[in-house]
Amino acid sequence: MTQLNPLTVAVQMDPMEGIRIGGDSTFHIMLAGQARGHRLYHYLAPDLTYRDGRVLAKARPVKVQKVEGDHFVFGEPEMLDLGRDVDVVLMRQDPPFDLSYITATHLLERVQEETLVVNDPASVRNAPEKLFVLDYARFMPPTMITRDLEQVKSFLAQHGEIVVKPLYGNAGNAVFHVGRSGANLSALVELFNASWVEPFMVQAFIPGVAEGDKRIVLVDGEVAGAVNRIPGAGEIRSNLAVGGSAAKTVLTERELEICEALGPELKRRGLLFVGIDVIGGEWLTEINVTSPTGIVSIDAFNGTNTGGMIWDAIDARLAARAAA
Repeated sequence: MTQLNPLTVAVQMDPMEGIRIGGDSTFHIMLAGQARGHRLYHYLAPDLTYRDGRVLAKARPVKVQKVEGDHFVFGEPEMLDLGRDVDVVLMRQDPPFDLSYITATHLLERVQEETLVVNDPASVRNAPEKLFVLDYARFMPPTMITRDLEQVKSFLAQHGEIVVKPLYGNAGNAVFHVGRSGANLSALVELFNASWVEPFMVQAFIPGVAEGDKRIVLVDGEVAGAVNRIPGAGEIRSNLAVGGSAAKTVLTERELEICEALGPELKRRGLLFVGIDVIGGEWLTEINVTSPTGIVSIDAFNGTNTGGMIWDAIDARLAARAAA
């Protein structure tokens, strides 16, 4: 698709200073947008203001370049009206998916009639990664969400080995493997219940995780590519942020079936950039809609341009809105 007009794009993300440009998907998308002539602004979620019916953001124009340690240049801050001054808002800050995150989705939802927000903020709010996936339980390993120790003990007895993880965690943080003996299970449940007010997720352990946890990226409901993330020595977590390594991969028939089942609903909900996680070629564990990653590795292995695909999908969405 040919880009006809440069866009003004506000990117709601984490601080530019802290991103790792070698693997950061948001930076990858910004580079692709800048290459098309788009004007980029950067702001943090706390920079949002609602005033007199308008949603504003104190944002700084930014230019990006793929130079480690010198990857961005800011201009002077401006107060942007996100409904009138920009064409697209990219909501790309990392979780935790907490009340601050949810509040930002409510504010951005108020500009949706005027400005395209990617991903759709109401859909992001209503599709937490470890809860939205329950709509596709037929593809999931045995799963339980609870705060009840006796339920967890029963689940462990049934499945032999389990994984316990926070319901709103990210990047592999606080993911525990519990073996058949159940050693320290009671203490672990106590820790989770003391640390989080919400229940936690328990799943049957899938030995196939040793061969990798595949991240599959879908752009507007269509498969853009995949990367296999292999756990480091002594780990069950394959997240690249905790030492996993990336490997080239292809999709199994089961994974294609999963993508075909999810694709139309993702598109309908305005979830334009989504990353799903599949273990052992068949077990769907998460649907990541907040700030999915993986496209840098996918493009490096496959010679693709997923950032460009995302901008093509944005162009198509904007054209459809203009024609409506």
